[in-house]
Amino acid sequence: MVGAALLFLTAVTAWVSWIDLGPWSAPVAILIATIKASLVVLFFMHIWYERQPMVYVWLAAGLFWFLILLALSMTDYGTRGFLGIPGR
Repeated sequence: MVGAALLFLTAVTAWVSWIDLGPWSAPVAILIATIKASLVVLFFMHIWYERQPMVYVWLAAGLFWFLILLALSMTDYGTRGFLGIPGR
């Protein structure tokens, strides 16, 4: 069922790519990709069934580092318009 859900979400991603959502195109695509990645992590990496506490520590550590990388990337992206481009 998870494989079917991933195939369905892939089809939804392809379908949404043909629709002009304006500024919402990227957030919708990222939301679908996040759902697919969560399904892969939860079921194919057996996080959903795991009961050892250390697994959750490693999962939290991975999410923590991902949020750091995301925050640093967003600071770069968010401040690109602050400085003018010489010659313009």
